[in-house]
Amino acid sequence: MTGDDEMRQVRQVLERLIVRYPHVPPADIERAVHGVYRRFATSRVRDFVPLLVEKAVKRDLSESPILDSVLPPAIPDAGR
Repeated sequence: MTGDDEMRQVRQVLERLIVRYPHVPPADIERAVHGVYRRFATSRVRDFVPLLVEKAVKRDLSESPILDSVLPPAIPDAGR
């Protein structure tokens, strides 16, 4: 994978996350994506970096207290 391909894929990750988390400010998502991406700066194998970035940011956003305040509570399983 070339550096251009990798950056294109990271931009696509950013776009997908902005759509998936509409209640999180896009600037916060962008900061998270670029922060996680920087963690892989010295990685020699680059093929999976965009995927790893996306998974890490999804995990971070899912655990974020920001989402607790903007998303409705989960519906409990009734009778299951």
